[in-house]
Amino acid sequence: MILSGNEIARHIGKEIVIEPYDPRRLNPNSYNLSLSREMLVYENRVLDMKSPNPAKRIVIPEEGLQLEPGKLYLGRTNEYTKTEGFVPMLEGRSSVGRLGLFIHVTAGFGDVGFAGYWTLELFCVQPVIVYPDVEICQIYYHDIHGDYVPYSSGKYQNNTGVQPSLIYRDFQ
Repeated sequence: MILSGNEIARHIGKEIVIEPYDPRRLNPNSYNLSLSREMLVYENRVLDMKSPNPAKRIVIPEEGLQLEPGKLYLGRTNEYTKTEGFVPMLEGRSSVGRLGLFIHVTAGFGDVGFAGYWTLELFCVQPVIVYPDVEICQIYYHDIHGDYVPYSSGKYQNNTGVQPSLIYRDFQ
């Protein structure tokens, strides 16, 4: 079952942490998260799963940054989240999707116990200008049934910035 907005609000500061939290961003069954100024773009055209892939840091200026099709931009949320006892999920806002901007390629599914900033995999179908601090996606929560082991020591846990792929560690 997906938590309602009222239920999300009841769990804020307890099982659900969103910092900073603004009650005006609460929706009927989700909460809007915003885009940080910091982004990464991979430097190589061909990415290797078995190796760290160098990435260049870019900053979204106030006047916006034009994203180009065929290029992956890694962004992150301004908000730090932590979730205990619920499964966090991330989706793009419909208004953003209607511009042809995807905010995650495959990583919209979170784990119970995840704590950190969400890395966004931004990809567009035509050029689109993005701005810092725009409400770009929404987080929502499923309850979970049965025993589980919380995500507490994964390679993306307690991150502080945009996270490039760390899949190469799986080969070590």
